[in-house]
Parts: sequence; C-alpha cells; structure tokens
Amino acid sequence: MMVELGQYIPGTSCIHYLDPRAKLLGLFFYGLALLLAPTGITASLTGAAILPVIVLAGLAPSFIWRQLKPLLVFLVIIFFLQVALTPGEIIAAIGPLRITREGLDYGIMALARVFFLIVAASVLMATTDPLALADGLERLLRPGQRFGLPSVELALMLTLALRFVPTLLEEAERIMRAQVARGATFRGSQVKNLMPLIIPLFISAFRRAEGLAEAMEARAYRGGKGRTRMRELHFKPADYIFLLLAVLLVAGTAYYRLGFGS
Repeated sequence: MMVELGQYIPGTSCIHYLDPRAKLLGLFFYGLALLLAPTGITASLTGAAILPVIVLAGLAPSFIWRQLKPLLVFLVIIFFLQVALTPGEIIAAIGPLRITREGLDYGIMALARVFFLIVAASVLMATTDPLALADGLERLLRPGQRFGLPSVELALMLTLALRFVPTLLEEAERIMRAQVARGATFRGSQVKNLMPLIIPLFISAFRRAEGLAEAMEARAYRGGKGRTRMRELHFKPADYIFLLLAVLLVAGTAYYRLGFGS
C-alpha cells in the first residue's frame, strides 16, 4: 500500500491509543522546545526526542522518508540560505560564497527545527484518526467559544483540509498519467506546461467539495450546536506521562538556553 503525505495508518501501538489532545499538546510543547534550543547541536539533540515515539508507534523509516522526500529541496534551501547570508567568522570559502561558523550553526539549527517539526507532524497524522483529531482540536479550542471563536467549524475545516491532501495528491498523479498518455508534456517551468494538470485538478477538487457539502446537508449537519459524539475523550495515565515528558523536554531546553545565554 502506498502511503501518501498526511495519511492515517491504523495501528495498535501505545502512541495510537493516546488521547488526541495529548498528542496535539505534545506537538506544541515539542515545537516550543525546538524553538528554545540555542544552538544547532542542541536543536538536533532536542529533535531526536521524536525517535522513541516513532519506534513506539511502529512506523518504518521508509514512511518517514516518503513524508520528507517532497520537501527535501525546501530543507536544503533553508540550510544554505542561513550558511551563505549569516556574517561571522569565516571557516571556508567556495568562490564568492563565504561560510561562517555562525552561519553553519544557524543553518543546522534552522534545518533541525523544520526537519523534526515535519517529522513530528507526520507522526501525529499517521497515528491519529482524522475524526479523533477533529474532536481533540475542537475540545482544545472550546474555551475560545466564550469570545466568539467557532471552535467546531475551525476544527472541521482543518481536518477536512488535512484529509483532502492525500486524496488530491492521488488525483494529481492519476490526471498526470492520463494527460501523458494523451501526449501532454510537463517539462519546463512555464505555467502553460502545467495547465493540463492544474485545470482538471481544480475541477476535481471543486466537485469533491460540492459533493461533500451536499452529503453534509443531507445528513442535517448544522455545526456544533447540539451535536453529540459517539466517543467521548478521556485522559488516561499514559496521556499524563506523555505530556509530562513533553513539558520536561521544554523545561530542560529552556534551562540550557538560560545557562547558554549567561
């Protein structure tokens, strides 16, 4: 089975059984710890905390590679921009390019932050059912209802957007193969070369959105008011342990940052 970007992979691991709110909060604390890391080395070591989660979730390295492969160019650009544009102590020169010690450290730090955040988000999506993810996000946003925040609608929109990512990728691949069989070419960077793909993809996306809206109306969906749930969310001891470890990671990174700054 081919695994697409953002696709949920059913499983029976302890990570799969965690409350979606715990996983969402864990992702937030994990990202905060990465942002607090003061150097490239500490950012890499902090990011490595996701590795035990990947092992416990039973996700193969090939899965992580498939999630990162479409973004490799973006990651390389981030690294080289930091290396090339940061002034400081020059340690190497390649033609007009001056590589500085500070730029190398900032490049590793930026690369580690983006890299591990993408990995963590991929693990979250792979181990959390989309409906459970929507429920967890809605519960976390519920306090904002006092200030007029439409938490149910926001959670629904985000979940639908994430759910349609693998569907649209699969549809784009199908359309591309069909157009190539008809003699279309996608070589070159001109927009006109991509029109045989873009136009059918947009039409397909609008049709799917219209069909989804009609299905929701046929089932009398009227937003979150008066809505009941088949599964109620409850924190278990494993969820508290998971959150405690995430908070400790933030505390340790913050403590090191304060010591590093002084």
